Amino acid sequence: MKILKYVLLAFAGVAVLIGGIAAYIAATFDPNTYKPQVIQLVKDKKQRTLKLDGDIKLKFWPSLGADLGKLALSEFKSETEFASVERARVSLKLMPLLSKKVVVDEIEITGVRATVIKYKDGRMNIDDLLTKDDDKKKEQVEFDIDHVKIERATLAYRDEAQRASYALSNLNLTTGRIAPNVPGKIDLSVTVQGDKPKLNLAVALKTKLQFDLENQVFILDNMGLEAKGQAADLSNLNLKASGAIDAKLKAGELRTNALSVAMTAVSGKDNLDVKLDAPKLLITKDKASGDKVTVAAKITNAQGATVANIVLPGIEGTAQAFKAAGMTLDLDMKQGAQAVKARVSSPLSGNFQTQQISLPQLNVNITATGPNMPGSSLSGTLAGSASVNGAKQQVQANLAGKVADSTIKAQLGVNGFAPPGLTFDIDIDQLDVDKYAPPSGGKPAAGGGGDKPIDVSGLRNLRANGKIHIGTLKTSNVKASNVRLEIKAAGGQVNVSPLSANLYGGSMTGAATVNAAQATPSFALKQNLTGVMIGPLLKDLANKDSLEGKGTVNVDVRTAGGSVNALKRALNGNAVVNLRDGSVKGIDIAATIRDAKAKLGTLKGQQTQQADANKKTEFSELSGTFAIASGVARNNDLSLKSPLLRVGGEGDIDIGNDTINYLVKAAVVGTLTGQDGRPVSELKGVTVPVRATGPLTAPSFGLDFNALLTDTVKQKAEDMVKGKIEDALFGKKPAAPAAPGAAPAPAPSSPSGRDAAKDVLKGIFGR
Repeated sequence: MKILKYVLLAFAGVAVLIGGIAAYIAATFDPNTYKPQVIQLVKDKKQRTLKLDGDIKLKFWPSLGADLGKLALSEFKSETEFASVERARVSLKLMPLLSKKVVVDEIEITGVRATVIKYKDGRMNIDDLLTKDDDKKKEQVEFDIDHVKIERATLAYRDEAQRASYALSNLNLTTGRIAPNVPGKIDLSVTVQGDKPKLNLAVALKTKLQFDLENQVFILDNMGLEAKGQAADLSNLNLKASGAIDAKLKAGELRTNALSVAMTAVSGKDNLDVKLDAPKLLITKDKASGDKVTVAAKITNAQGATVANIVLPGIEGTAQAFKAAGMTLDLDMKQGAQAVKARVSSPLSGNFQTQQISLPQLNVNITATGPNMPGSSLSGTLAGSASVNGAKQQVQANLAGKVADSTIKAQLGVNGFAPPGLTFDIDIDQLDVDKYAPPSGGKPAAGGGGDKPIDVSGLRNLRANGKIHIGTLKTSNVKASNVRLEIKAAGGQVNVSPLSANLYGGSMTGAATVNAAQATPSFALKQNLTGVMIGPLLKDLANKDSLEGKGTVNVDVRTAGGSVNALKRALNGNAVVNLRDGSVKGIDIAATIRDAKAKLGTLKGQQTQQADANKKTEFSELSGTFAIASGVARNNDLSLKSPLLRVGGEGDIDIGNDTINYLVKAAVVGTLTGQDGRPVSELKGVTVPVRATGPLTAPSFGLDFNALLTDTVKQKAEDMVKGKIEDALFGKKPAAPAAPGAAPAPAPSSPSGRDAAKDVLKGIFGR
């Protein structure tokens, strides 16, 4: 007992001695005098500049620590500031130092600012601070911190290769005790900002944290997480999560308990509401089990709502091979008077470690109802299989079946999830789009009242690459067969090339482009029609029975705008038409010319008549080119040929305003016979001008008799001057010698010049 007494007394004496020494040092030692040496040491060892603007205060008992004032540290070999701190306090427990152990007692930091940069070559501006000295034996550090307190911290990260930046600002953290296998409270609030994706979130986390770094164990209990703000294209985001997570990464185990996640947000014009409940889930190397998991999602907008419910029953197996009896997805979509319901079901199997899921017996049942549906409803069934590879961010599905009158085979895929990259190869035997299109709602009002906006915002984030083949297609009343499309979409631009089909006795090839990345979307179309019967095509497409013929039409146009009228007015490009063996309906130029003789003497000015569907001008060849600028198609080389006529023309077709102002010039090259059987050979070689004006839907045709009279007089004058006037003024040419034995011809009388002139006018006017 005396020995113990002496030991205790000796220990007490040593403690008093150490305390006295510490008190003396604290009272007499001024660490601020060593600032220059510390600054130079950092300069020599790390090639960084350290600034110590505040006073350094030391404490020695019951812990060894320092209270630092304002300080700043520069970038490597630069005077540019890397980090700064308004105030920092760090202390170490004194007694473990006697055993050569470093145990952190407390950390308090206020106003820290730092920027971490990753350069284009992969280097980082903190590489020199992370350099390890393998030859130096490291001191053992034990995490047993009484508390950590961080206030008003700002941490920034910039990736120059990806041109992305992120920041944690207004970071405030308060913890309880932090030590291995000891639960400690965590109270964190921070603002998270970024540009790829766009982030601006206020995040708050309250939980109890227990960890074991050596065995990689992390336990979050009584977790409460809340995030508000913007994430990617989600605005007004409000996310809440609660429950418990137990992750033993080294052992490959994951356990969740009463995990619940709820989120509301706005995406474009859609309001989102998503909830997930996972009561219990256990995944180990040898076992996987869990209770029913449910996900409920609702999307609402001005047009309607979409509700999706996913139910995954209890799973069983192992982390490498788990399965569930059946997964079901129920969809309920309503848009106005239209409604679609679908159920997707399949047994499920997968592997947690490789993040793979298989749906080997996938069944899809669809029912759609609405006033525009054939018989007010349609239904369909598809069957096949699907697989998901989370590690590679891939989804593959093979489906086949029948929806309404269409038999469908489809290979679908997703490569990448943010945003998803779609792949597809779809074959449809027949498709009548018009059956499912909403009614037009009547004719648009005059003056552009029926203008419709063009919304391509859904294409801006679309990534797609695939093929579509349709055996027979009807859309906008146009009928085609063997339709083939190859579609590529990325960066807001959609390219359809090639775009081909057989239609109306001929073929169509070309390409189309939509650029939705710009504020004002733009469109381009190149299309070649070969051997196509134009009459039936125009009749079906635009309900216009104005032209017949078979031949080629080449179109290369582009436009931009946010509405149908804007697109029409901004149209630019060119078109070429070459047709054979057809007719122009609405006017019979030959009949108009047959009436010209009688009208020449009685009409003046211009005679106008409406288009008559019962009249037509037949041709053997029709060709023309159109230069299109700002919605106006200009033509000056129209050529129409028939055995009786040669027709040329020039003028404008104002596509933006749906009007026409076009002059057709018809010349008689043969003999025309009217209904009374009398020839109008007197007009042979005369050009007859016909002008088409007014709306494209109902143009008026006018015959300009002033121009016609002028041309007729000119033509007759030339003929008569060459004939009768020469005869009258200079006498007829000597007659040819009479044949032997024939009686001599009587000598002609010589008319006076006045009579000759009368004959000229009579010949001109036919009187």
